[in-house]
Amino acid sequence: MGIGRSSTGVMGALLLTAALGACGGGERPTRGSLFNQQVIPLEEFTAQQIFERGEFELERREPEEAAFYFSEIERLYPYSDFARRALIMQAFAYHRDKDYPNSRSAAQRYIDFYPTDEDAAYAQYLLALSYYDQIDEVGRDQGLTFQALQSLRDVIERYPDTEYARTSVLKFDLAFDHLAGKEMEIGRYYLRRDHYTSSINRFRVVVEDFQTTSHTAEALHRLVEAYLSLGLTDEAQTAGAILGYNFRSTDWYEDSYKLLTGRGLELEAAGDNWLRQIYRQMIKGRWL
Repeated sequence: MGIGRSSTGVMGALLLTAALGACGGGERPTRGSLFNQQVIPLEEFTAQQIFERGEFELERREPEEAAFYFSEIERLYPYSDFARRALIMQAFAYHRDKDYPNSRSAAQRYIDFYPTDEDAAYAQYLLALSYYDQIDEVGRDQGLTFQALQSLRDVIERYPDTEYARTSVLKFDLAFDHLAGKEMEIGRYYLRRDHYTSSINRFRVVVEDFQTTSHTAEALHRLVEAYLSLGLTDEAQTAGAILGYNFRSTDWYEDSYKLLTGRGLELEAAGDNWLRQIYRQMIKGRWL
């Protein structure tokens, strides 16, 4: 992301480091910086010198300071090539500082101003990460997960041939799995409290909408448990049949097998219900 340093640029960066460092205590240089007992306004430095100061702050793991200097280039030299470079670096620095709203704002400005630039894909990826990296543990509200999924999809669809698209596919799958985990947690909560209908509604969402996640086998087993508790044996048998067709090697299948056969029931598609439709789709190869 950086740029080449000429000898003049290196000297400028060193002078800027000395000048701004003399302030001490992380004082913002917008009021000018001390150098040889004189105040040197930031406006006195070139865009390249300020850019290199931002890189220096990143190297010493001060992303908040780095973001400040990159933002100053945008302010002082808005039409320069350094302003373009500084904007994507600003988004990166904010993200490293975990200041996700500002990272997202800078990344979006980059996409708006430079949609055809080679770094536009990276800006879109940073925007997606600003949501993805905030995904909390399963037990919390998943609004950010939905936003992360949409933003990751944008990377995949707009920049399919980039490394960011390939990484986004992996993160998309993880976020998708995360949402399914949320539904499972709520479903288990209802099941433990014998709220069978409410639990079935949650497990059904996993089976119908999150079929490719790691939670599908458990969701089917929980459906067997819930339907048996309600005396709905056709649904329980059909859920067991789907388990046997797709997840025979799992412990969830073994548990469902014991539950059903222990009541003299077969693991087979029975009756006319939503699971029977899933079973038909599965047999025809249109599911999983």
